[in-house]
Amino acid sequence: MQSPLLINPNKTYPRPLVEAEGCVEPLVNSEYAEVLAFLERRPIYTACLAGLIRDNGLQSGRNRGVFYGYRNHRGELEGVALLGHATLMEASSDEAIQAFARTAQRCNNVHMIMFEENRIDKFWGEYAVAGQEIRHACRQLLFELRWPIEVSGVANLRLATIQDLPLLVPVHAELALAESGIDPNEQDPAGFTERYERRIEQGRTWVMIENGKLFFKAEVVAKTPDTTYVEGVWVNPEARRQGYGRRCMSQLARMLLWQTKSICLFVNDDNDEARNFYQQAGYHLRTVYDTVFLR
Repeated sequence: MQSPLLINPNKTYPRPLVEAEGCVEPLVNSEYAEVLAFLERRPIYTACLAGLIRDNGLQSGRNRGVFYGYRNHRGELEGVALLGHATLMEASSDEAIQAFARTAQRCNNVHMIMFEENRIDKFWGEYAVAGQEIRHACRQLLFELRWPIEVSGVANLRLATIQDLPLLVPVHAELALAESGIDPNEQDPAGFTERYERRIEQGRTWVMIENGKLFFKAEVVAKTPDTTYVEGVWVNPEARRQGYGRRCMSQLARMLLWQTKSICLFVNDDNDEARNFYQQAGYHLRTVYDTVFLR
């Protein structure tokens, strides 16, 4: 049975009695090194944020949001947040979390908020006063893999090319629909395809295709010196329970772990089959996240 979320959408949350002394401001590219140093304190928990910054910089429309920093009254960085389509944050103080929540209330394009389970209640308690309502919520498990790893593999796992796009876009849209309840091919087909093309051009999509049929795919969404974040893992239903997924993931892990210290990925809490698959492949549970999709 799926664990309940810590946030309660029907609960009335009071505002804190004392406002934080620090302040939230948009981050600029000149703060790049300081921000990455802050995020690298907890590399597997901040891989998505750090990966976006390394790919696009702090100021880019490709981030689909705005990066903000929270500084305390001494000017020290206590939080970094991306507020936008996907709202993610790393904070070392409750004051930073609450300040980001107040800032997020003024954003009109928030689609999803993701935060560690022991921290999201502090964010939602502030955000829910004037923020959007929850449309869908789920709990996700963060797994990590390090050496040593299972030894198996496939010979024909390769990086995708633009020619593979017609096979990949429908599958990736299907995964997004299952996760969020929204079909990106209906909501923003041109933008969705353009973003996927860029991922292929960056060398981030791995596939196994035989006789014109897609059997496996996986996406490297973020890369840092410490960790590589993988999502969008898919095995053709016709090939499931035949070892394709295990061999392809083992081959991918061997190639990626020569370039980084670990691999991390999320598994939905109610997906027992996927959880067992990754645990048997040597992945270890690190923490739990709550994800909410907004109206």
